[in-house]
Amino acid sequence: MRERWFGATGRRVPELAVQGDPLVPLDEALVLDDVSDDARLRTAHAQGTPIVVRADSVEAILAALKRPEVASVLVPENHPDLLELDLRELTYG
Repeated sequence: MRERWFGATGRRVPELAVQGDPLVPLDEALVLDDVSDDARLRTAHAQGTPIVVRADSVEAILAALKRPEVASVLVPENHPDLLELDLRELTYG
C-alpha cells in the first residue's frame, strides 16, 4: 500500500482507500469531490490541512493523485475494484 503525508499532522495515510476506511480520518481533513478549486487546494495545503478527495472513476483518481496537495483519494464502497488499479501503468504506460 502506497502512502502519503496527511497534511502537517506528521502521519501517513493510504493514497487510495475505500470511503469509510478508519485509516483516513475525515474529521481532520478538507474533503472535496474533485480537484478543480486550485485556490482552495493551495490554501488548505499552506495551512497544513490534510486534503482528501472522493473519486468514482479512473480519471478522477488520476487527476487527484497528480496533485501533491492531496493526501488520500477515497473510492465509493460499491467500487472497491478501483483499489486494484495499476497506478504506475496508468501514469507512465
